[in-house]
Amino acid sequence: MATVVALHAHPDDEITLTGGTLAKLAQAGHRTVIVVATDGHREFDGPIAPRLLELQASARVLGVSRVEHLGYADSGHGPVLFPNPPGRTMFVRADVGAAAQRLASILIEERPDMLLSYDRNGGYGHRDHVRVHEVGALAAKSAGIARVLKATMPRELLRGLTAPAGWLGYDTTAIRDGYTARAEITHRIDVGAFTAQRMTALAEHRSILEGQSRFATIAGFVRRVPAPLRAKLFRWEWFAEEGLRPGPAGPLDDIFARPGPH
Repeated sequence: MATVVALHAHPDDEITLTGGTLAKLAQAGHRTVIVVATDGHREFDGPIAPRLLELQASARVLGVSRVEHLGYADSGHGPVLFPNPPGRTMFVRADVGAAAQRLASILIEERPDMLLSYDRNGGYGHRDHVRVHEVGALAAKSAGIARVLKATMPRELLRGLTAPAGWLGYDTTAIRDGYTARAEITHRIDVGAFTAQRMTALAEHRSILEGQSRFATIAGFVRRVPAPLRAKLFRWEWFAEEGLRPGPAGPLDDIFARPGPH
């Protein structure tokens, strides 16, 4: 059996890009570990502890064996970067080398077969997501982890969603030019059978779902979609393996498989 570590920026991120894959791996008997860089806390979210406790509950639903927090604060998203919270350091202000060493110590303990991280764009450009890519790459190199798969989505698929993203206050340029080009995606994992499990895990993040954030708006819409349609809409999760491109047959539906020669 294999071990897979998934690095994420905030509690609830574990569901959006890798939740189905983690559940699928756990069902097959593999060991899965979530490392979250930040506590996900902002002043309007209430106390810090619930976000991390909710992450633990979500991870149990997904069958995850271990959850760790690197100890940083949420940097927020948008044009203004606020001061560090009292006694805490925002992830984007963290020393990259020090953050990578914290992650590397976990990787050395776990000796995973691969690390799941983020693409260089941080998806839609969130500063903490970009930092996850930087820290993940450095930590994997330090710990000698040969395979890094970047959780992402096909850029072309998302370009039609720039108008709704603009209505929600997202940077439409970042959406249009973010994530990963389809030609670079090496793995497309069929996780449709795990949609209900992902929705149950999502429901554990009560403090954010009951708030007024953009994530709460999007998640509320997703939860209202009829289950059969949801399974079709969220059938796939995508990854781009560092240093590789898809072979002639296209993206692989086995996260442990390697793309063949071009």
